[in-house]
Amino acid sequence: MLLNQLREITGIQDPLVLREALKAADGDLTEAVEILTEGQPKESDQETSDCAAEPSYCEGSVVDQEQPTSTVDSVPHNQADLQKCIPLAIQQFPATDAILMESHAPLNAAQESSVAESKNRSKRKRCEVWGESLSRNGWKRTDAWPVGMKNIGNTCWFSAVIQSLFHLPEFRHLVLSYFLPNSVLENCESRSKKRNIAFMQELQYLFALMLGTVQKCVDPTAALELLRGAFRSPDEQQQDVSEFTHKLLDWLEDAFQMAVNVNCPQEKSENPMVQLFYGTFLTEGIHEGKTFSKIETFGQYPLQVNGYKNLNECLEGAMVEGETESPPSDQSVKYGQERWFTKLPPVLTFELSRFEFNQSLGQPEKIHSKLEFSQVIYMDRFLHSNKELIQARREEIKKLTDRMALLQQKLERYMRYGSGAGRFPLRDMLLYVLEFASTKPTPAEPHVKGHTSGMPPVHSRGIVIQTTENDEDAVASSYPEPVDGLYQFPWDPVEIPEYPAPRGVTEDEMSLVMTCLQRWRKEVEQDIQGLQDSIALLEETIELMYVDPSLHQVPYHLHAVLVHEGQANAGHYWAYIYNPPRKSWLKYNDISVTEASWEELERDSFGGLKNASAYCLMYIDEVLFRCAAVENNGYIRREVEALSAELQHYIQEHNWRVEQEMAEWEEEQSCKMAQIEESESSVDSQYLSTDSGQEQSSLSEHGVCALSSEHATIAKDQTAQAIANTADVYEKNGVEAALVEAFHEEYSRLYLLSKETPTPQNDPRLQHVLVYLLQNDAPKRVVERTLLEQFADKNLSFDERSISIMKVARAKLKGIGPDDINMEDYRKWHEDYSLFRKVSVYLLTGLELYQNEKYCEALTYLVYAYQSNMTLLSKGPNRGVDEALIALYRRKCLLVGIHGRNALLCLPPLCEPAVGF
Repeated sequence: MLLNQLREITGIQDPLVLREALKAADGDLTEAVEILTEGQPKESDQETSDCAAEPSYCEGSVVDQEQPTSTVDSVPHNQADLQKCIPLAIQQFPATDAILMESHAPLNAAQESSVAESKNRSKRKRCEVWGESLSRNGWKRTDAWPVGMKNIGNTCWFSAVIQSLFHLPEFRHLVLSYFLPNSVLENCESRSKKRNIAFMQELQYLFALMLGTVQKCVDPTAALELLRGAFRSPDEQQQDVSEFTHKLLDWLEDAFQMAVNVNCPQEKSENPMVQLFYGTFLTEGIHEGKTFSKIETFGQYPLQVNGYKNLNECLEGAMVEGETESPPSDQSVKYGQERWFTKLPPVLTFELSRFEFNQSLGQPEKIHSKLEFSQVIYMDRFLHSNKELIQARREEIKKLTDRMALLQQKLERYMRYGSGAGRFPLRDMLLYVLEFASTKPTPAEPHVKGHTSGMPPVHSRGIVIQTTENDEDAVASSYPEPVDGLYQFPWDPVEIPEYPAPRGVTEDEMSLVMTCLQRWRKEVEQDIQGLQDSIALLEETIELMYVDPSLHQVPYHLHAVLVHEGQANAGHYWAYIYNPPRKSWLKYNDISVTEASWEELERDSFGGLKNASAYCLMYIDEVLFRCAAVENNGYIRREVEALSAELQHYIQEHNWRVEQEMAEWEEEQSCKMAQIEESESSVDSQYLSTDSGQEQSSLSEHGVCALSSEHATIAKDQTAQAIANTADVYEKNGVEAALVEAFHEEYSRLYLLSKETPTPQNDPRLQHVLVYLLQNDAPKRVVERTLLEQFADKNLSFDERSISIMKVARAKLKGIGPDDINMEDYRKWHEDYSLFRKVSVYLLTGLELYQNEKYCEALTYLVYAYQSNMTLLSKGPNRGVDEALIALYRRKCLLVGIHGRNALLCLPPLCEPAVGF
């Protein structure tokens, strides 16, 4: 168990290395991870070569590299005024980069650990996944959000297929309700049947946990161990989604057939797996002059991708093969075959063939061409019941296609005109000749007599008259005459016109040429436009050929898309699955489950843009789609309650064990964090202490840390988002660069927020302490340290990236000594912000009580709000809230009390009212 966890966290596959690390750490998983990440051994020569080929991933932290410090890039470019003011604001804090980019400072232990983590990340294989965060925010499932699945070593294919099937309600119910009588279990002697029964039981447990677990992801190890021996290679090589799905459906079919045989022996049509996933098609055709017809069963229907633009074209190509030819006799004979679906399954799966074998290289290659598909397809045009209608439509389409091909050939002659190798559009060529003819020559005339000093002598040109055999069409040509043994030309090349232009042309000649060119170009444009319009009309007619209400009676809705990224021999799988309760698409990528848009799905699935494309499309019929659509977010609770007692007990035991393990782990981590904070506090106190008052300074520092830590916790969600936005920078350039990026991004956002005017309904100062500091022109060092403390907050330990950035930020804080910042001033600013938040809560509580006509209680809160607010406003106009608002409602409460003759009863108590933050 520990070996698997250590392998998942570090990415190291060598069991000997992992055992040595655990042995050196005396079985402590955390210490073993530190040992491996501080000095990870090379796994193979291949990794070494990969590292050499990609130095940017192997260099780790970019402490010694120069990083951009401007925050302009994080501001929209269309806000010109903000672009001007943000750099100016940053210039007021020149020491920001000095804090973040101390390139010559020695790396402390936290920084070295982050560098090691960055290096290890580059060595992780594409199909593996980093272990999920063990903090409560990292492992706890949120409400009814779907769970992910752990990748236990090149098993992304398993996760993609199982998630797609689990989220089919009909399939999920069949698996969870699967049951075999004891008599069948006792009499089962076949090894394959025993294996299939064991797999069904593990699949039941896995599905039960996917419904009722408290974790964000489940571990499929038990089910996967049964599968590994069934494939071609017994090792941990990545499997193909299509191969696995075929194998999975075979096992499930056999397992359910045993249950069917209890009541209907050998009745395969009663098998629920067959009913759900299998259909039939009829093949008709002529082979060697003989007609044939046969019915076949299919599960996943294979489709070729090459040469097709969309899914309908793929289906059309798969259903019709061969051409109609005319033999010597007058009778037309059809050579080839047609397929017609006679029965469609509720779950219709298309297997997209994106592999082809390269004969020259002797290995398979992936087909990256683009193939579009829609969220709803209509299968009417491929059904045997519509055979006669569709055949007539296909004949019509063939005629239109032939006509369109003829027009395309004519258009091509216009668009690639000429007889040489280089051909150009005829319309453009005529335009260029027209431009040449209309160009006026420059005023400079050729100078043929004499020459100036410094220039070669100018010579006359001899004229030779060439005639044809019948003395017609005399052509005059000229040649340079030799002078002093040298050939020279009639004018200086400098005097040649700047732009080509006709010379020696009469007005009549020019008029005739211009008239012809203009008329020819107009005729050519008309011809091209006519051909293009005709082709567009034919294309539209073909597209609308099947847009017929009678052919829209059998809709299928897209349920899941299984995507592969990589090449033929390696890559990564994930799935997009439609979630009916949320009416949105979700992306299932191992342990990660995130919401996705249809545009993102298209970008990853269609292909043609990068090396990611869909390998499998899963559609469901109208009945299944409507059943899934009526589900709401409470379906998980209802399905868990409907499980067998055994499965419910399994979920409860699993969740109890997980809660216990996490409680123990968090207690251990709390002790470690307390030790870290204690050591940090002692280090910080050394910076602030003096020979005469060390104890007093330490207490002061403790108060400052308490307030600033409280403010950092308030803004932890915003800080976490800033860290999440730096994922790409973190992966490419390391933790130091990620901290710089997150720091500048968060500063830019808060600077923009500080420019908003506070209102009673929306006060941006309550959103973040930095907004309060910026609006009140706090010293630059106070702003810098405050923002840096946001990234050093211990509550940010969501994942490895957050922990790494937290460690580096804490190291930076240690580098800020007493000479860099006045900690007393820093404490006062945070005390003021804490008081400001308290005033805001007093005011809101008082207003709420006033609205509920509890005037005495309201007056108590408003009086304290007024008094504390006056203390803040004495330091600056933006330090507190609107004085007039508090005074208005305080006066109203007093008036109500006076009119009610209980003014004395409304006096505020001697103690401060309790409020909750």
